[in-house]
Amino acid sequence: MASLATIADDHIQFRPHQYLAREADRPEFVYRIEEGWACRFRLLNDGRRQITALFLPGDYCEPQWVLGHRPAQPIVALTNVRASCIPCASIGNRPFDQQRRLWSALAHALDRQSDWLVTLGRRTALERIAHLLCEIFERLSRSGLTYGQQCALPLTQMDMADLTGLTPVHVNRTLQSMRSAALIELQSRWLRIPDLSALRQAACLAPA
Repeated sequence: MASLATIADDHIQFRPHQYLAREADRPEFVYRIEEGWACRFRLLNDGRRQITALFLPGDYCEPQWVLGHRPAQPIVALTNVRASCIPCASIGNRPFDQQRRLWSALAHALDRQSDWLVTLGRRTALERIAHLLCEIFERLSRSGLTYGQQCALPLTQMDMADLTGLTPVHVNRTLQSMRSAALIELQSRWLRIPDLSALRQAACLAPA
């Protein structure tokens, strides 16, 4: 891993497009993302990509590695990433509250995956994009990384397409429609949500 990233003490840094893990690696560490965004993805034989998870600041990547699981899908940095390194071999020796945080993170990740199965299977394009933006904003808010109604959004429209199972053209049209309806504002990799409850309603999500 040192050839792909810079390791300093118990932290590691990745540049955009560098791998945090490759398929079937034997990871030595679970990472806690301190800064930056990463994603897990699957490439089909024809080059099409489906992003299956986003890792945002405060997330663990991936808790199940401590059980000896090898990555089933690669994980790559979308931006510059700085992460804490938690040796897999030492998890059992850590205080119970630290272990509990790790397993809680795994439970939350499984809940998000379940929600996204519903989104990809049943929600419309508008509902998918609205769900994605609501989830990102609310996760960043829990980490103290929202600023009033705003948060960073370093995703490209291709990234959004690969997260939601839509084409980039469809994503672009949907975003334009959402802007026209005053559901969102996008500028210079920043997202502003004037009314989060209205965006949740557009996503067909239960009230917060």
